[in-house]
Amino acid sequence: MTPAFTRRGGTARPPAPPRRRRADRTGLRLAVGSAILAVVATGCGAVHPAAGTAAGKVLPRAGSFLGCMVTDTGGIDDRSFNASSWQGMQAAHTADHAVAVKYLQSTSSSDYVPNINAFERQKCGIIVTVGFLMGTATEQAAKAHPKQDFAIVDYTYTPKIKNILGLYYHTDQDAFLGGYLAAAMSKSKVVGTFGGDDIPTVTIYMSGFVAGVRYYNLHHHAHVKVLGWNPNKNRGTFTGSFTNQAAGKIDTETMIHDNADIIFPVAGSVGLGAAAAVKAAGPPHAMEWVDVDGCVSAHQYCSIFITSVTKGIVASVKAAVLEAAHHTFRGGVYNGTLANDGVGLSPFHDFAGRVPHRVKATLNQLRAGIIAGRISVNPLKYPAST
Repeated sequence: MTPAFTRRGGTARPPAPPRRRRADRTGLRLAVGSAILAVVATGCGAVHPAAGTAAGKVLPRAGSFLGCMVTDTGGIDDRSFNASSWQGMQAAHTADHAVAVKYLQSTSSSDYVPNINAFERQKCGIIVTVGFLMGTATEQAAKAHPKQDFAIVDYTYTPKIKNILGLYYHTDQDAFLGGYLAAAMSKSKVVGTFGGDDIPTVTIYMSGFVAGVRYYNLHHHAHVKVLGWNPNKNRGTFTGSFTNQAAGKIDTETMIHDNADIIFPVAGSVGLGAAAAVKAAGPPHAMEWVDVDGCVSAHQYCSIFITSVTKGIVASVKAAVLEAAHHTFRGGVYNGTLANDGVGLSPFHDFAGRVPHRVKATLNQLRAGIIAGRISVNPLKYPAST
């Protein structure tokens, strides 16, 4: 089968951390943890926009504070980081009905600046931008309007910009757990990953995943192979899109043809194409979802999701909006980690009885080791898969 994907080289450059790492922003960390518990307790994990909401429409019973969000090109219902960011906005409204929220949708990168400018004119209390690709547009707007509060999902600035809060998630930590789990569950001893685009917030997931597989190989004298990302060469498989589900299906079919039985797409709604290919291939093929709990956001494919490698976008966006509304907002960086539940694995759902108890126990041990700094999530620390 001829691969129908784009291969890109070069060095993946993750956003540099601020010089002063106020690592968890204690107040935000506590708010995030509380919000995550509230979502779990109430079952409010859906990431679809609420019925009746649309671009530019304020939620009912609007108050005196307006929170505004600009999506990336994946759209408000991408089942991933745009949808979960909007859910965070809605959660802020639910927590405080004096907060009204609305969004504008970007269909291409050329929409970033006009959408931000439109919200500037509407006197939004905070403007939340979504995604690494919006980093430059957000920075320019923040510097042009120093009294306007901003938050951005998946980006940080060095040096920090006083009116921007970067919401950053160390997804190599939970992706490491996902990689170990995939290696432990694979029957063919081949697993695969691919990205939507070759950007740091994508490749950090892929590198963590590879590190987990390599750790499994090292400690089990195994030879599980990873298709789609070679961190030693900074080369991998990318669809070049976060919306082209057909490309995700083709890339997944190619990896299945090459004997991969577990797939980890890091591509937003493109992953739905991957899920269709995995479901069509049948058992033992399976996959891991990204960003949010796939059994909630794409429940029709829950039967093939071993787990999801998630980040706490909902809770951190909610906390940022409420800080702005309550006049406690300050720029800097929020770091989501395993330690503060800013990243993690979702429940196993349909796989709860199929993941061996010893693997579950090991995942807990690995999580503790990563938090304590005893286990590295850098794939270059481990021998390459053969």
